[in-house]
Amino acid sequence: MDTENCFHCGIEINKNEEIFYDDKKFCCNGCKTVYEIFSQHDLTCYYDFQSAPGATPQDIQGKYDFLDNEEIVTKLLEFEENGTHIVSLYIPHIHCSSCIWILENLQKLQSGISTSQVNFGEKKVRVTYNPALTSLKDIVYLLSAIGYEPYISLENFDEGKKKVDRSLIYKIGVAFFCFGNIMLLSFPEYFEVEEFWINQYRGFFRWLIFGLSLPTFFYSASGYYVSALKSIKSKLLNIDIPIALGIVVMFIRSTVDIIFGYGQGFFDSMAGLIFFMLLGKLFQQKTYDFLSFERDYKSYFPIAITKLLPDGIEESVQVYDIKKGDRLLIRNQELIPVDGILISEKAAIDYSFVTGEAVQIEKKSGDKIFAGGKQIGKVIEMEVLFSVSQSYLTQLWSNDVFQKRVEQQHKSITDRISRYFTPALLALAIISFLYWIFIDVTTAFNVFTAILIVACPCALALTAPFTLGNVLRILGNRKMYLKNALVVEQLAKVDTIVFDKTGTITTNKKTAITYEGTELDSFELKLLKNVLRGSNHPLSRRLYEFIPNQEKLEVSSFEEIIGKGIVAEIEGNMVKLGSSQFLKTMTENTHKKTKVHVEINGVYKGSFVFNNQYRKDLELLFEQLAKSYNLVVLSGDNDGERSILEKMLPAKTALVFNQKPDQKLLYIQQLQNEGKNVMMVGDGLNDAGALAQSNIGISISENVNVFSPACDGILDATQFDKINFLMNYSKNSMKTIYMSFGLSLLYNLVGLSFAITGALDPIVAAIIMPLSTITIVSFVTIMTNLLARCK
Repeated sequence: MDTENCFHCGIEINKNEEIFYDDKKFCCNGCKTVYEIFSQHDLTCYYDFQSAPGATPQDIQGKYDFLDNEEIVTKLLEFEENGTHIVSLYIPHIHCSSCIWILENLQKLQSGISTSQVNFGEKKVRVTYNPALTSLKDIVYLLSAIGYEPYISLENFDEGKKKVDRSLIYKIGVAFFCFGNIMLLSFPEYFEVEEFWINQYRGFFRWLIFGLSLPTFFYSASGYYVSALKSIKSKLLNIDIPIALGIVVMFIRSTVDIIFGYGQGFFDSMAGLIFFMLLGKLFQQKTYDFLSFERDYKSYFPIAITKLLPDGIEESVQVYDIKKGDRLLIRNQELIPVDGILISEKAAIDYSFVTGEAVQIEKKSGDKIFAGGKQIGKVIEMEVLFSVSQSYLTQLWSNDVFQKRVEQQHKSITDRISRYFTPALLALAIISFLYWIFIDVTTAFNVFTAILIVACPCALALTAPFTLGNVLRILGNRKMYLKNALVVEQLAKVDTIVFDKTGTITTNKKTAITYEGTELDSFELKLLKNVLRGSNHPLSRRLYEFIPNQEKLEVSSFEEIIGKGIVAEIEGNMVKLGSSQFLKTMTENTHKKTKVHVEINGVYKGSFVFNNQYRKDLELLFEQLAKSYNLVVLSGDNDGERSILEKMLPAKTALVFNQKPDQKLLYIQQLQNEGKNVMMVGDGLNDAGALAQSNIGISISENVNVFSPACDGILDATQFDKINFLMNYSKNSMKTIYMSFGLSLLYNLVGLSFAITGALDPIVAAIIMPLSTITIVSFVTIMTNLLARCK
């Protein structure tokens, strides 16, 4: 009799409870309601991605009443400001493309939700909503109503009590126990011992072996069956299908052997197969965890934060040295790296980094301010509530809003091979079985199982993630921090490198500064020192350190115009600092040098002249890069140092001066229109537009907070001379991926050739399969570490 399945969840329908709606059949009112919700909001294409992708919504009336408690909601929220709340919810039912699609369209189902992003690997959805229009409780009830009930517990906001999933360890333990005992009980069969007492208990031993195989078959291997079933339902054939089929065939065939007395079957091979495959999966999982831990907790963003000591001294410290209770100084355009309490009277915070919307939020002294905000205006002071969460900053940095659209060549190769691998493998196994069945039944089953087990695209699929993950880890430990794995592939494609001048090829340290003009008195120096305190520009930082320590004064207004200068009011005095064009003075024509001009209360005072100190080994670096790349120096300064740079740098280096920030962006755009693949190296603040426009944007960090969504990487200034190593390492890493592809394909071809001829036992195939994964991972690890040693 034909069975009917629910259109929404796919469960078999009881004829007595069948519900018809819109020419479709549903198993219950819950599934029908979900379909109605989707229909009303024109979201029925949810069902186009996969057949019956939903889950039956459960009755949760009253279950989430605790979300009416504001204290609990506050603890669950990642971000909380007027008009914007952000929460990440764990949803166990996320399993396919339909889930991702509907969960990323929640704004169409409920007003007040602005965006929702799914992290498929962690089964989480990150929802941004307006608390004035909807509440967390409403969102949870909406998710539950459409079959995606979130899991919420105290662990959501208790970092110290995160649940560890040990199910894989338990499965390996059960498989190992059963495998060992089955092998022990099978020894008489292996050596064909014909002792009387052995023959007397042979039947008992065989049924005992059968009993020991059941936990392995039903529990340890359950993950393969679930994955294969989901794959078949979604009409996509994944690698777990042949593995699951191989295990099932071995179990059925061995059971038949025992029932009819043909022999002990292949339960030893089956248990060994499951044990070794799970061991390979554990190795894979542990390696992923190691790479993730190394990136998130052992290799830190090279960002410097200004810490205020009790005696008022300002100390530059690395972001990961910040502790609860520390007092920080945040300048104009700097990122707030941690949650804290505002100490200053007031502040304007731009949370576009977190929310994607460039709206300034006014904060008063005592208000809580969140990590990820950007301080706009005069310098502020804050007290740290929590130490830095690098994983949270990484998550913000990798936000899709700031992700450049690029094609992943290695991924498209992997996807193409994986798509056809399983159908081809199943076809080969069936053809080989049909050939051998007429020659030898035992061999036919062995060949069929060995083919299904030995050939595995896992090694192929693991090549790129492990290689790139290891590259990110190694570079992070060398103070070269890249946004994600995509950046490595993009670096390998670069053919043109554009350098900013000030703060990039010149250093903020060891620079001689002289003053030209009317002598400044002590009060005027005090005004300048306090105005410069709030700026993050490389020239401002150098000048701030050059002027002797002064008494702190309250800055009443502060505006920094990128590429031009600063206008500030302090104790009734108007101070202007910046370029000659900004102050409308033409003194710069006489001596073409880098200058910062000073005007106080409308009176031009003079200028500070910077005799630039170029970075160590700059000439050698450009000489190395010139062999493979087109080089450009793009500067907002005048061309006073053209002759010096022409002598220092290779002849074909293009030198472009007097470029405002928007002109730099247009220059990059022009290069790209000519077909160039451009990498921009800048200071992260004044070059934000050019960094965002370029194919790859790298910020140089030198005691300055340059963390910006515009950049794809942050390079510590001490590693500037290693840029050539970074470029070569990226190219060699991509070569390693393609070498690993070849190694993986060779393994599959050799393994299949032995399996087809019947020369490969299923248990040997089971041992070889995880060994191939270990071989590939070991190969890419050794290669990436060896390449990292090359200068």
